[in-house]
Amino acid sequence: MRCPFCAHDDSQVKDSRPTEDGTSIRRRRQCSSCGARFTTFERVQLREVVVVKSGDRREPFERSKLEQSVALACRKREIEQERLDQLISGIQRQVETSGEAEVASSHIGELVMEGLRQIDSVAYIRFASVYRDFSEARDFEEFASTVQQAAKE
Repeated sequence: MRCPFCAHDDSQVKDSRPTEDGTSIRRRRQCSSCGARFTTFERVQLREVVVVKSGDRREPFERSKLEQSVALACRKREIEQERLDQLISGIQRQVETSGEAEVASSHIGELVMEGLRQIDSVAYIRFASVYRDFSEARDFEEFASTVQQAAKE
């Protein structure tokens, strides 16, 4: 594993343990050149999945992009990181075990929206505003009112 500090190619694993949700292995490493310590995560990748974006663009599925979009929607909300990790891992498992080599980005967006709806209504509305491309304040009002009505029921 390449050191993120000095770019040396060799590092030693000092400690390994499973993460809280059991979906990955956390490894503490030490660079054999500069001595810096850093953490890596090892996850099972069931298959290579390609995401089909708008305009038929295709790119490999990247968990980090999913993590970034969920983190942005949940910014400054009091949501436990473990809960978000479980959401992201669940979505990744659904995508990789679907049996499809290609998955539409809109399908991933719907999975994220469904997960955020159950966790936090503000994060849900934030994600939806980008995902559904709200262009006016009225779009927010209409969507927020449907969220409020669903919460009452």
